[in-house]
Amino acid sequence: MSAHAGVTERAPAPSGRRRTPRHASFILQQQPPAKRRLYAIDGMRLLAALFVAAHHYAGTSRVNRPDNAIWGRPVSDLMPTVFRFSAYGWIGVEMFFVISGFVICMSCWDRTPRQFFTSRVIRLYPAYWFSIVFTTGVLVALPGVWDRQKLRTILLNFTMLQSGSGAPNVDGVYWTLWSELRFYLLFMAVVITGLTYRKVVLFCCFWGAAAMITPSAGFRPLTLIVNPEGSWYFIAGLALYLMYRFGQDMLLWGILGLAWLMGQLELGHRIDAVEGVSSWRASVVLFTVFLLVMAAIALGATDRIRWKWLTTAGAMTYPFYLMHYAAGTTLINRFRDTMDPRLLVVSVISGFLVLSWLVHRLVERPVARLLKNGLDTSFARLRNATNTP
Repeated sequence: MSAHAGVTERAPAPSGRRRTPRHASFILQQQPPAKRRLYAIDGMRLLAALFVAAHHYAGTSRVNRPDNAIWGRPVSDLMPTVFRFSAYGWIGVEMFFVISGFVICMSCWDRTPRQFFTSRVIRLYPAYWFSIVFTTGVLVALPGVWDRQKLRTILLNFTMLQSGSGAPNVDGVYWTLWSELRFYLLFMAVVITGLTYRKVVLFCCFWGAAAMITPSAGFRPLTLIVNPEGSWYFIAGLALYLMYRFGQDMLLWGILGLAWLMGQLELGHRIDAVEGVSSWRASVVLFTVFLLVMAAIALGATDRIRWKWLTTAGAMTYPFYLMHYAAGTTLINRFRDTMDPRLLVVSVISGFLVLSWLVHRLVERPVARLLKNGLDTSFARLRNATNTP
């Protein structure tokens, strides 16, 4: 999962408004001035994380089964209204993918491949490594809900490549990281050549075409790389970022519209194959509203939002997402008979938000600095070795 980059970008023209250029040449020459932070994107990331957490705690088909290991009875009997709304929280993952496409394109612009690689490593791994240790510790201390993985599987999880090796995840939510990594791998090809408006548009077109063709062709290796299940969400994010940076035009709206059409199909597939607790129509409405909000952000409608707490909220989102599921449902199992179920869900979410803030301050920041210094030194050594006869 992850829109996990710092949401900082160049500001629009001093007037605060973006006008759609009449000519493509004007678009390509447009250079937004100084940098600023997109607080609204941070807010959308937090909202998506809360959607997913509410779904996992009170809206999945698993928690609605009789005698389920988490609540002990169908959650729709315990809190029917909460279940009705939480059943749609899974769409927060698709929201993450769209935001990731936007943010990764933003963070890669004017950066070298080495800088892109370093930024991904220092952003993804520190909180992820901690979450593996934390979740494993909770499952060892409080058994009965989830099975603890074998030691060799836990160790493999530290690479973040376990899905490619066919190994289980320590926590089920890690499956989204596999989609993110494949997106990074594909987008790196564009970063290597230097990002431009034209190159990103062509990337969206070629990736979208491959996502439509490879499943029908039955070529599994290419299908695995292309990731047709998640590709259109990332493509939507890329198109939205191009709108933000260069202004809107019919081509970008066409890409976004096609991403919406393909995305609604994938929503239906996910409901049929995995979720089974929500309707396709309501899911499409939620996804459409989300894309419209993202388009409003891209076109400058939220530029006046300057709430500083959203910066912290955005930073907490990634560790919160990684830690909330297996450990959180285990805690619900242990405390379900001690308080009102709605209060328990709110308490667990609040507790993980606090823990996520601590992880961001005490783990992510210092470990990221160490990793950055080490990688910068390693790449400098590699560059010098290459230049030495």
